Amino acid sequence: MKNWSAQIFPIVLLGIIAALTFWLQAALTPDEARPDRALTHEPDAIAENFEIRRLDDKGQLKYRLNAPHLQHFPDDDSSEIRAPRLITYRQDAPPVTLIAGQAKITAQGENVILTDQVEITRAATEQAPALVARTPTLNVLPDAGTAQTDQPVEISQGASWVTGVGARIDNNASTFELLSQVRGQYVASRVKP
Repeated sequence: MKNWSAQIFPIVLLGIIAALTFWLQAALTPDEARPDRALTHEPDAIAENFEIRRLDDKGQLKYRLNAPHLQHFPDDDSSEIRAPRLITYRQDAPPVTLIAGQAKITAQGENVILTDQVEITRAATEQAPALVARTPTLNVLPDAGTAQTDQPVEISQGASWVTGVGARIDNNASTFELLSQVRGQYVASRVKP
């Protein structure tokens, strides 16, 4: 009968020496020689159930962004958000809420690209019902208070509706401009005696 333990011992010893060699090389390699994580599109931070608030120069709330999940990527300083909810505020107008399935925020948060069933709602007032707009994608500039899309848009307010392709939204001026293929139906509200 052969003694297997005598034949396995050198193989195990070689395996241990190889593993120690790889570990020693990794431990002694300077950080500059290691691949930089920032060069790959891998998240370096993850946030759950977060909220970001931006104030104007007078300290008034300008907008609020919250979502259940965010990932930040150091290579381009961008963030990806699942199910974002962006609410913009103005003192002289009702709040506007933007929701979507996904969003990408560029570096410094100057550009928010909403995708996957974007819905924009301007809250109802005493004079008018809520305005609701839907589009597949929307590019929002939160600090400027503007947004735009080149996709189909559906807008409804009470019984009135309008559709088109492409839109420019200016929250500061409370305007919603459709760019092409516009159709719609306007239903006048009844005046109360």
